[in-house]
Amino acid sequence: MKRAQLIGFSVALVAAGLAYYVASVLVKPAAPITVEKHVDSTEVLVAGTDIPVGEIVTAGSFRWVTWPAKAVSKDYIVKTAGSGAMVEKLAGSVARSPMLAGEPITKPKLIKPGDGGVLAAILPQGMRAISTKIRAETAAGSLILPNDHVDVILIRRLRDRSGQDQNVVDTLFRNVRVMAIGQQIQTKEGKKSADGSANTATLELTPRQAEMMALANSMGDITLSLRSVADLNSDPERAGQGLTRPKENSVRIVRYGAKSRVYGVN
Repeated sequence: MKRAQLIGFSVALVAAGLAYYVASVLVKPAAPITVEKHVDSTEVLVAGTDIPVGEIVTAGSFRWVTWPAKAVSKDYIVKTAGSGAMVEKLAGSVARSPMLAGEPITKPKLIKPGDGGVLAAILPQGMRAISTKIRAETAAGSLILPNDHVDVILIRRLRDRSGQDQNVVDTLFRNVRVMAIGQQIQTKEGKKSADGSANTATLELTPRQAEMMALANSMGDITLSLRSVADLNSDPERAGQGLTRPKENSVRIVRYGAKSRVYGVN
């Protein structure tokens, strides 16, 4: 390479370097703009950890968190001058519904000892809880869990006019919620079946259905038929429509899939 060419190349390289330096110094990225926006907020009492149904809470089960004032419900417990005493008052209460960590605490979700048991606390207004004996073979192999829905089937033996004993089956109630299996009122995380040693199932029924359930317990064997979650809302029959009493105070008996004569249940 000739000397003149070498000098020209060096000058061009130095010029390019100077241009890059000047550009990097003069052209600076725009600084981020920080805008402060004040939002009205308050402190709300929430669950400090997951609280299952029936758990006795303590003061350590709660914590205060900042909550937008516009999103505070009237049922939330807001921090005030006497909030410490409020938390101490809630300690010892029983959870009547499950609460997730960070979920706002409301008084209806808790019940104080002496105000009723846990089952009474979670029982809907106007409904009754009644138990029936179960075995693995009459409760879907002990796979029925609390809050499942079942059909209640009565199987009994009757003597016909010829003196022969026959098995009679009737679906008493449809789409009934199971409130408890044994002493278990809530499905624990990861648990796929109820306690296999449990020998009772507690059902949610209307007062009239509870009377009929008590009668059915003395008439024969009760079997619980587990319903699919998919058809809980698709069944046109409400719970208890399977054994409604006509004006004659009687029920229809089904034998081997065919309608039979009517037997009174008085």
